[in-house]
Amino acid sequence: MNNYIIMSDSTADLPIEVVEELGVKIVPFSYSINEEVYHYYLDERDAETADFYERLKKGAMPVTSQINPNVYKEAFEEYVKEGKEILYLCFSSGLSGSYQTSLLAVDMLQEQYPDAKVRIVDSLCASVGEGVFLYLAAKKQQEGATIDELEKWLNDNKHNVRHWFMVEDLFHLKRGGRVSTVEAMVGSALKIKPILSVDDAGKLVVKSKARGTNKALEYLISKVVEEGKDLSSLIAVIGHADSLEKAEKIKSMVIEAGMKEENIMIAPIGPIIGTHVGAGMAAIAFLA
Repeated sequence: MNNYIIMSDSTADLPIEVVEELGVKIVPFSYSINEEVYHYYLDERDAETADFYERLKKGAMPVTSQINPNVYKEAFEEYVKEGKEILYLCFSSGLSGSYQTSLLAVDMLQEQYPDAKVRIVDSLCASVGEGVFLYLAAKKQQEGATIDELEKWLNDNKHNVRHWFMVEDLFHLKRGGRVSTVEAMVGSALKIKPILSVDDAGKLVVKSKARGTNKALEYLISKVVEEGKDLSSLIAVIGHADSLEKAEKIKSMVIEAGMKEENIMIAPIGPIIGTHVGAGMAAIAFLA
């Protein structure tokens, strides 16, 4: 029986229509600007992503906060009350304490519901990487995978998710402590575009630098070709932080390289990830 719920959080960047079609449940992260708190839902019910980036460009300094145990507990409890098992695919433990917090929430929940069954999987992924992993997991559930089978598949494949992205500069990542001061000293005056990925510990790493946007995008495509192998069957999510033009260009480039258009999704990068990468970021993620 596949009577279990797949859940994730709003750092998993996927198009909202895809999330709704898959039937996965999303727990919102939150962020604050000038001490005003917003909850980020993929349907933007609390605040619009376009407005967030507009404020970011004008100098706003958002601060993100991880999901607290009570929010997790309430989100899980809704389905535990219905007698359903839950598989929760969590934002990378290398970038947030939310994985440990979700485990704490499960302990709290089981004090009240001793038979509650909530499986927590540390995705070691972020943004569109977490999004494509979530998408593939939900497809496997639809194909008949049991919760045990899906949990094993996720743990077996978490190191195979590839994240490749470029940012305009490393200011926001440095401010959030995601990269070191040394890594952040990349020559923005020379139009150098940092290229980053996620390592096996689920942490951000600077992998290369490119002179200009076109060279950066070419580098991303080269990694898709190198690691994607059979591009005709590859499924990918392209993400953008208020930079749809870059996302569309990546899409046309990977189609030219051999990917099928129907296997490509373009997703906006929400405010949680956007706080740390800044406007202009573009990314592609896939399972190698």
